[in-house]
Amino acid sequence: MGSTVCDMEAAIFGALGEPTRLRIVELLRTGPMSVGEIAEVLEVRQPQVSKHLRVLGDSGIVSGESLARRRIYHLEPQPFEDVGHWVESFEQLWESRLDSLGSFLDSITGKRTRDGQEEGH
Repeated sequence: MGSTVCDMEAAIFGALGEPTRLRIVELLRTGPMSVGEIAEVLEVRQPQVSKHLRVLGDSGIVSGESLARRRIYHLEPQPFEDVGHWVESFEQLWESRLDSLGSFLDSITGKRTRDGQEEGH
């Protein structure tokens, strides 16, 4: 399961690592849009936008649905939730390390209270 999660994260970060795709994602944060609307706002040709949307779709970041003769794209929440959980795991790691560092410093310098005064003084 670990490699599957890692592969998924790599696909998400790979897709978001290209500046135009990142701009498309930022634009879709405001709401669903068609290829033509995205191309117009970003001043990028429609075929290029379509290629970028295909990569974003393959990584699960966006999905599209047909509406009349247009294809409307929107962001999918799951990849961003997965990335958020991944980032949180590092936050917990660093908090733990900082707590350990604080305990170590207290042990070698004498305990200090939160206001920086030595305890008992």
